[in-house]
Amino acid sequence: MKWKKRLYKFNTLRNQILLVFLAVMIIVLCFVGIMTFHLVSALLKNNAEKQIEQTVMHANGRLEALYKQIGALTNQVATNIYVQQLFLKIANGYSPGFREKQELMHIVNTFQAYSDGIHSFEFYTNDYKKIFPLDEENLGDRVGIKWIRQASEAKGKMVWVGRDPKAPGYFLALRQIRLMDRWFSPGGYLLVRVNQDYFQFNDYFYSPGEKKGYIILMDSNSNVLFSNYHGNFRKLVNAKQAMIRKEGQEYLVVKQLSGLTGWTLVIVTPVKFLTEGVSILKNAIILSGTIGFCIFLIFSFSLSTMITQPILRLTKIMQRGRNGELRKSPPISSTVEINELNETYNALVENIKHLIQVVYEKELVRSRAELKALQAQINPHFLFNTLDALYWSLVEKEEEELSQFVLNMSQLFRYIISSSKHDEWVTLREEIEHIRRYMEIMKLRWGDRLIWDIVVPARCLDVRIPKLLIQPLVENAVLHGIGNKMEQGSVLVTVEELDHSPDLLIKVIDDGVGMDEKTLQEIEQLLNKKEFPTFKGSGMAIANVNRRLQLYYGEDRKVVIQSELGKGTYISLKIPKSGGFDDSFSNDFDC
Repeated sequence: MKWKKRLYKFNTLRNQILLVFLAVMIIVLCFVGIMTFHLVSALLKNNAEKQIEQTVMHANGRLEALYKQIGALTNQVATNIYVQQLFLKIANGYSPGFREKQELMHIVNTFQAYSDGIHSFEFYTNDYKKIFPLDEENLGDRVGIKWIRQASEAKGKMVWVGRDPKAPGYFLALRQIRLMDRWFSPGGYLLVRVNQDYFQFNDYFYSPGEKKGYIILMDSNSNVLFSNYHGNFRKLVNAKQAMIRKEGQEYLVVKQLSGLTGWTLVIVTPVKFLTEGVSILKNAIILSGTIGFCIFLIFSFSLSTMITQPILRLTKIMQRGRNGELRKSPPISSTVEINELNETYNALVENIKHLIQVVYEKELVRSRAELKALQAQINPHFLFNTLDALYWSLVEKEEEELSQFVLNMSQLFRYIISSSKHDEWVTLREEIEHIRRYMEIMKLRWGDRLIWDIVVPARCLDVRIPKLLIQPLVENAVLHGIGNKMEQGSVLVTVEELDHSPDLLIKVIDDGVGMDEKTLQEIEQLLNKKEFPTFKGSGMAIANVNRRLQLYYGEDRKVVIQSELGKGTYISLKIPKSGGFDDSFSNDFDC
């Protein structure tokens, strides 16, 4: 019973408000703190991972630059004029003497000054005999027949051999010397020895004295070029997961394969170093939550007291009414609700039989009289229905030529205006039919002045191409080629299969007025721009088709133009049979 009395005394409005406020505050603080901690932790970790990946990419770029530097330097040595002349003489049976070898030494010393990573150069003949330095070692014994064969197959490109079997502190690279004056035939071999510390990366990733991870650099044959990891690095390199656990600690493994060298750069970083700021963040969240809780505790206590104190005073006055002592409660400076309660009690005291009516003002309804602007839209069906009505009217009047013209015009508009889901791509058959309708309309206009023909292999008609890829070129040939010619002209459209190629060759040929060299150069300049033309002119259609060709099939595609003033114009383009980048259908046939 005592605890019930204590609970009853504690069960006041002020305490309830205080407890509810504190409970809500604790829930909000915990939720916000936990969510903030996890989100920011994940963000910090993700940013650290991206930074490491970016660092690996930069390091790989630096590695490729160093590799290219060796390749460029050995290429300069191999193509040196004196070296070329000497090996040409050797290929003709000449035996070099001391003076030639001394000159080779001078050339080698000159080139070695350009790179600190090059330790030495060695020259060998086609039969693997050493010319420089002065000893009798055979190239086959030096590196092995396998690497000589690879250097020969590389045809003058540098081949990375790996560690020097004679001196493990160095690496070897081999290049075949090609004789430029003898149609780049093999003339000998150039062997370069590279210092091991040429590919050091410690200073690139970490500050001096800092130890935050491991770096492993391997060539294409899985030979280690550089590593600061002294254990079994194979487990780290062969790990398929981005995260691995080793000796109770998690590590992030980032690999980067160089497309130039074929080498693999592996960075292994402890996860704890990626989240160094998380502990600081956690302490900051706890401190902020504690301070916020204290502030909210004081605020909740003050607010609950401010709310309940006028109610307690009014309750004491009302309790006196039990004894018949009805008196007004003095005005209270409190909230609107408490003041209204106090005024209501005062009204009850003045007239206890009077029903208290609480008047609520209703909010005026806001009138909504917004005028919407009507947008006039042209319905394509209206145009099609009108042309169809005109067609049947001409058929009834037996105007066959005009009715066919109207029918072609209607189908022409349907092809251009239609906008189905996959309408951006059509078959070659549909594009050719569209060109036929266009040429029939132009034939009606030009009469015997226009001769045209279309030649397409039947089995290529189902190849999918972007809509209106060919028709603008045909229109350009008719209007600007034949239209400006006084006598009869012809337009030929052909589609050809190329031997040993997955492409189709599309040609639009006319014998119209042609173009002069200046106009042709201006159009070529337009074709080289990576944007759609915004002007109007004879070159706009060609430039538009050229840009669409590159967007759908790749930047290496291009419209080819050949023209001669007074003789005509030849326009060609190549497209793959398999479709382009944005084609949702695949050409799974072989035309």
